[in-house]
Amino acid sequence: MFSQRRFNSSELPTRTEESELKVFCSKNILSILGFSCIIAVIALLALGLTQNKALPENLKFGIVLDAGSSHTNLYIYRWPAEKENDTGVVTQIEECKLKGPGISGFAKKLQEINVYLTACMERARKVIPSAQHPETPVYLGATAGMRLLRMENQQMADKILNVVAKSINKYPFDFQGARIISGQEEGAYGWITVNYLLGKFTQKLSWFNLKPSKDDTQETYGALDLGGASTQITFVPQNEMIESPNNNLYFRLYGKNYSVYTHSFLCYGKDQALLQKLALELQGTSEIIHEPCFHSGYLRKLNMSVFNEGFCARRYMSTSSYHPFFDIEVRGTGNFQQCQQGIIQLFNSSYCPYSRCSFNGVFLPPLQGQFGAFSAFYYVMEFLNLTSQEHISTKKLTEKLEEFCTQSWEEVRLSFGDVKEAYLSEYCFSGTYILALLQNGYHFTDESWKTLHFMNKIRSTSVGWTLGYMLNLTNKIPAEEPMSAPLSHSTYVFLMVLFSLILVAVIIVGILVFHKPSYFRKDMI
Repeated sequence: MFSQRRFNSSELPTRTEESELKVFCSKNILSILGFSCIIAVIALLALGLTQNKALPENLKFGIVLDAGSSHTNLYIYRWPAEKENDTGVVTQIEECKLKGPGISGFAKKLQEINVYLTACMERARKVIPSAQHPETPVYLGATAGMRLLRMENQQMADKILNVVAKSINKYPFDFQGARIISGQEEGAYGWITVNYLLGKFTQKLSWFNLKPSKDDTQETYGALDLGGASTQITFVPQNEMIESPNNNLYFRLYGKNYSVYTHSFLCYGKDQALLQKLALELQGTSEIIHEPCFHSGYLRKLNMSVFNEGFCARRYMSTSSYHPFFDIEVRGTGNFQQCQQGIIQLFNSSYCPYSRCSFNGVFLPPLQGQFGAFSAFYYVMEFLNLTSQEHISTKKLTEKLEEFCTQSWEEVRLSFGDVKEAYLSEYCFSGTYILALLQNGYHFTDESWKTLHFMNKIRSTSVGWTLGYMLNLTNKIPAEEPMSAPLSHSTYVFLMVLFSLILVAVIIVGILVFHKPSYFRKDMI
């Protein structure tokens, strides 16, 4: 029924032919696997090198001039054009100090302003790449010295700013104007600087960027600024309810909202505070002031015009003591306790229209958190050698000032011969004033004193209002479209995973072929 076909033995492959066939197939498989492995490795290397090659830097620059009451500094900042969370990542790359007084000191010599600005503006021209000059903004902010001049003579203040503007406009930068910033702005921008440099605005993530780290406390530092003509205090109060609306400012930085308390005390910078104290002591005397805040043996002559022309000191002068052409002699007596008592009289705490005040009827919420104290706060403490320790107690500071103030002027000059006499003569007053301001003005106690940190630079960047000013202004500069990599992130990840899997599979198959070829040969019959 069924026929069977028989194979001849000649039709079957011999053992030799079978062996040669298996060897041939094995070699081909290994060759193919090897070639595939090389291709996968080349693809991975090409992807990695192409996708991760360094992109050209796309940087922006900005210049801010800090026109203070006693000096002017120029700062150059740099940030990437692709901004982070709507605020530029700004770093300081240069600082230049102008030689001479603050710009308010040029009221009677306007023609000298152009030369005054030249050295630092030329320095900026060299530091910033020439191709960036036309798009580099320049801002000049004048602080308390010009605020006082504006109160005395609005027309003269405007003239100074106009001459400054004409001088800066001669340079190839994008000049954005010279203006007098308010005390609230000065305090708030200083607060921004401190917290930016301390990393308080950016959120740190851990656990593969899924959970905020423990260091991300959201608690910011307060800022204490002391200049020649004003002093500022700024911080985020524990209770966001601020009784005085004028002391409340709002900011949005790095995707977060901040409500801060700030106040600027005009006339309470260290220079104007000294003039106020001397004016108080001038009452009831004719031509000689015995000053306990100056070292014994120190003599200084002052013309009465210093008191009568300035708003801060003039309010303490009675009409009977008006001697516009007289010189007053100030003789140091070197007594810390008397110096402190005289300074405390500058802080009027007799009335407070709010639940809590600092002095002169100004609202002050309870102090909250850590504080960074900079500018003259730092410079005076540095001279007294009290910035190296983490926490300086009020007792330590008092002992240091008592010891220093009681030294004679001759002893002080021999010990600090490299310090300018104008600065050296006032360190006793300045140190005692800082102690009184913090204790009697801002109500720091022995316990809360531990929260004070005297600072000058953080990560090579000066602490002051100018960086905060630039950070805030970069919000007005449109963020440019970032230079993107050749492949999108998702495509890059997909291809890397694909070629990695191919490479792994090829290696595994190759190992099996090499060590156990029987798995691949048993069906080849």
